[in-house]
Amino acid sequence: MNADNRVIPVAGRDVGGLLQPVLVDLIALSLNAKQAHWHVQGRHFTQVHEQLDTLVDDVRRLSDDVAERLVALDVAVDGRPATVSQTTELPEFDEGFLSDDKVVSAIVDQIDAAISRARAALEPLDEIDQVSQDILIELLRALEKHRWMFAAQIN
Repeated sequence: MNADNRVIPVAGRDVGGLLQPVLVDLIALSLNAKQAHWHVQGRHFTQVHEQLDTLVDDVRRLSDDVAERLVALDVAVDGRPATVSQTTELPEFDEGFLSDDKVVSAIVDQIDAAISRARAALEPLDEIDQVSQDILIELLRALEKHRWMFAAQIN
């Protein structure tokens, strides 16, 4: 049962256990990418700055898709800052101003961590909820495209 004394279907609980970690990583990725957006410096400032905005927009949309899927299954989500900071598996992001090459490398590491956690949830979802799995497939398609576009800038 949840806090409102409603019974959460077993599949919902299982899906929640798989998607909640993905959700916190997406929230952390959006925050870290925005941090990078504000602090990037260097010859490729404009390109990286704008590319980070696109990443943030996409990741926020994707996190909303994941959260709304869980809520549709009557599973409460937890995107509070304390939960995100305590449970994300994304690497720590450096503070302050960073050169464009360091930002690009760090963002690739961030995206890689988010992809890894989402991929871990993909196969189990095939057995319990293919609709949620479809959301993850779309999420992975989008993240892998962003990863490619950032990684292509690394020498």
